Amino acid sequence: MQLYIDILVSGLIIGILVSAPMGPVGMLCIQRTLNKGRWSGFCTGIGAGLSDLCYCLVTGLCLSMVQSFIERNAIIIQIIGSVVLIAFACWLFNRNPASALRKPAKSRNSFGTDIATGFLFTASNPLILFFIIGLFGRFNFLLPEYERSHYIAGYLFILLGTIVWWYVITFFVNKVRAHFNVRSMWLINRIIGSIILLMALYGIYGAVKDYYHNKKTHDTELVTSAPHT
Repeated sequence: MQLYIDILVSGLIIGILVSAPMGPVGMLCIQRTLNKGRWSGFCTGIGAGLSDLCYCLVTGLCLSMVQSFIERNAIIIQIIGSVVLIAFACWLFNRNPASALRKPAKSRNSFGTDIATGFLFTASNPLILFFIIGLFGRFNFLLPEYERSHYIAGYLFILLGTIVWWYVITFFVNKVRAHFNVRSMWLINRIIGSIILLMALYGIYGAVKDYYHNKKTHDTELVTSAPHT
């Protein structure tokens, strides 16, 4: 049961974090919320979430092919993943949300179109794979003790995490639509960047701590097993 709890929590966090940065699809989602209504923005977010899930599945499949390598180098991978997240957080801090703004095109309110464009907007950015790899490494999403049922539940919770994020953000934007502007988007990026940075730093701390703990345990075993004269 603990394994299910671990992967469900990891999946939910990954889903939220992979959706949270205010990139082009975030701007599109907010624009549609402001111009066409909350559910149009939410459907755009669902499309983005489905695309994120596809990228997560691809990432998981590729990484599972080198499972033995991951097991041998789990601490290094967690550190590398955390460094990737730090780099992403720094990029997010320096990103100008206004650069992703576009004048919304006039069109009929079609939720199917909203989902499709949200999916395509996100799918057109394959660099998100590096971010997902960093998240998988940081939150230990791929572990040898996990079975197929664990991964099915984990991926479903990644999708749930993206849906929760877009539900909350469209609800928030719809409520404060009169006061929402580029500065608000900039502030969201700074908050999300800070959270990712803190998680990454904690990941590095945990990995280094595990390294010294394992080294100490190994040295103790060597001393214990050494022949006495």
